[in-house]
Amino acid sequence: MRLTHRKAVWLMVLATLMWSIAGLVSRQLTHAQGLEVTFWRSFFTVLTLLAILPLWQGRGVFRQIPWRNSSLWLSGLCWGIMFTAFMFALTLTTVANVLITMALGPLFTALMSRFVLGHRLPLRTWIAIIVAGAGIVWMYGAQLNFSGEASGQSGGLLLGSLIALIVPIAGSVQWTVAQHQSRQQARDTSVEKIGLVPSVLIGATLSALVTLPLTLPWQADITDLSWLGLLGVVQLGIPCVLAVFCARVLKAPELALLGLLEVIFGILWAWLGAGEAPGANALTGGLVVIGALAANEALGWTSQKKGDGHDDLPPSILS
Repeated sequence: MRLTHRKAVWLMVLATLMWSIAGLVSRQLTHAQGLEVTFWRSFFTVLTLLAILPLWQGRGVFRQIPWRNSSLWLSGLCWGIMFTAFMFALTLTTVANVLITMALGPLFTALMSRFVLGHRLPLRTWIAIIVAGAGIVWMYGAQLNFSGEASGQSGGLLLGSLIALIVPIAGSVQWTVAQHQSRQQARDTSVEKIGLVPSVLIGATLSALVTLPLTLPWQADITDLSWLGLLGVVQLGIPCVLAVFCARVLKAPELALLGLLEVIFGILWAWLGAGEAPGANALTGGLVVIGALAANEALGWTSQKKGDGHDDLPPSILS
């Protein structure tokens, strides 16, 4: 069945809803903490993708993956870093801080593409980078005292926010690798294509393997494992595959705009479902960040429709 544009939009909204439950679910855990949460989420994601890939692309799918391609492993390493940092950050700081910080991914990728691949950035993107940066400074400023040092609970919040910052940085590296690979493939058809889902599978495997020895002895009970299984299957595995389908129909600015719904949904879930109300600084700083991102992507979308050129930013929901 052919996926129409309207169906792709609604499917992408569904994917963002699935992605957005991470914060809410993590607040339901009673025993599992820290890196143990990361391990189980990554472990269940691996199981999910090992089941989905053969059903989706046939039993020979694993033989078709270019395992010797260094770009595939670098991409997978970046995903592993993102998975680990994301869940660990959620155990240290608020859902709002983590999601808003992660939303900077497209802008970091734009900067990485500019300096590594030489992509030209439009003025609107430079303005968005400056405005979004100001919003992040405003958010983090509330977590510092006047001497410039974090203290007490604010110190933990700031540490979690800094760990969350690793996610968009690693994501920018991952997307730069993907862009470089695509450029090489356009010039030489013999260059092997690296897929999103295999990269995610490698990333989840690396994340689980690295965190495993750091989580023993396990503290999670059966209820925690049920919640963590939900994260691996519903919050990451399934929406990852849905995003691949949507990316075949939707343009990058459309995906990026729809991807911002994850931030909004995630904060609302944590607020309504776990009583985690975002602070005033998080709300105002977050609005500045999301506004800058949305305006940049909307202008990019308009530019594409007018035929003024291709947008430089990748879809934020996949970073």
